Amino acid sequence: MRTNIRKKPLMAAGILTTALATLLALSVGPAQGDDHKNKSKKNMRLVGFNDLQARSAYQPITQQQGDRWIAYIGHHNGSAPNTLLPGAPVQTNGVSIVDVTDPKRPVYLHHLPGVAGAQMVRACSGDELPFGESGHTYLLRSNGNLEHQVFDVTNPSAPVLVSTPVTGLGGTHKSYWECSTGYAYIASGVVAGTTLPGQPPVVFQDWRTNRMTQIFDLSDPKNPVFIRNFGLEGQQPGATGDVPQSLHGCIPVIERNRVYCGHGTRANGHLVILNRDELLHPTIPLADPANPTPAELTAPLIVDFLTPTFMGAHTTFPVLGYELPQLGPENTMRDFIVLVNEAIGNECTESRQMTFMVDITDEVHPYPVSNLNVAEAEGDYCTVGGRFGSHASNENFTSVFYRKMVAISWFNAGVRMWDIRDPFNPKEVAYFIPRITENTDDRNGKFAIQTNNVEVDDRGLVYITDRANTGLHILALTGKARKIIDGRDDDNGDDSD
Repeated sequence: MRTNIRKKPLMAAGILTTALATLLALSVGPAQGDDHKNKSKKNMRLVGFNDLQARSAYQPITQQQGDRWIAYIGHHNGSAPNTLLPGAPVQTNGVSIVDVTDPKRPVYLHHLPGVAGAQMVRACSGDELPFGESGHTYLLRSNGNLEHQVFDVTNPSAPVLVSTPVTGLGGTHKSYWECSTGYAYIASGVVAGTTLPGQPPVVFQDWRTNRMTQIFDLSDPKNPVFIRNFGLEGQQPGATGDVPQSLHGCIPVIERNRVYCGHGTRANGHLVILNRDELLHPTIPLADPANPTPAELTAPLIVDFLTPTFMGAHTTFPVLGYELPQLGPENTMRDFIVLVNEAIGNECTESRQMTFMVDITDEVHPYPVSNLNVAEAEGDYCTVGGRFGSHASNENFTSVFYRKMVAISWFNAGVRMWDIRDPFNPKEVAYFIPRITENTDDRNGKFAIQTNNVEVDDRGLVYITDRANTGLHILALTGKARKIIDGRDDDNGDDSD
């Protein structure tokens, strides 16, 4: 058995060209050694790869811009040489912009530096935003823990800053932008020094958590409008007693008048369901939208469902509108949340974090009905290095995947694909564990892939990013998994390629 060995960098700067990194990705051994060489993939294949300048990566999204497909990848804190610029100057991590029109040959277009990373990105077309400029595309990103910004990325090789909705924050994280309405749900750490550039002054106070929800109207990206602050009761300024776990992120569903939020990634989690209309347009107008009262915080709340103390709620992806006549004559229409925990500790130093299908048909009584898990013994994942366990699901509602399949990033176990057509009996039907490259960073002296976030697109492609500097992998489904998203599978026959 080969141990985890990382070769010396092939270039003085330690940064490989995209072409060389691609070659390595296709030729070096699997991330966890030779004993994994026959277990690195099932019903998935590698289509394309980009090393993202060896930057630790978080959220990937794709945006169709005319006849092009552009991927925007948010990064964790860190820095690396920008090899697109003369002299390859070192830049603090921000957002990588990659043309994935031809997924076999992704082209790195631009690196947009951040203050200290820029983990979260969302994009909207100006044709869809109520007051966006036709033919333009806009990018909402976090900028370190300081602020959130909006860029015009119509020319993705030359982003232009158009507004800063909020700055002077004490924390940032995941956002969601409703393109059809312009409302944005932004994870922020609001403090007394928080300001709204270009907007009427607002007096902010220190919130008791490093992340809660700020809501902005970004229907005109050049002129953001602050709507309100929101959090769980006990997080607001002036509260006393215990402080609920901080927000991780929210996902709205306009058609259902709901917003689904996750708090607490690995412990003491909260699955929160909110009345969207009451959140955005309170029946009784807020006396102070920046500093709401306890009553104003509870008004939109439908349920605050608590997980066990050793589980979290990193991602709360709604999968709604199942027709399940096999369940009997009543309640055959069912709604679910894909509730994803986040593994934090390296080499399994905590309770195993996994994913659950939660029935929310009766919204005030959510109930877990099944779980999605990866067997550690499959690859000795607790010993090969880095984190092992779930992290995040795709958050794209494309009909290609919706109610059929969900993608979950699983750190050193790569990306896992589950058939969720029967949410009571989900089945893992595909996975892909990328191979390490010369760029892959170590975890306590061991070199293992750390698949961090995942997204899918309307073309049926799967995009995964790596927090250990390995890069972006573009994947396609094969075999049974491909048949499922094509609607050609009747749940019979061979399960593999």
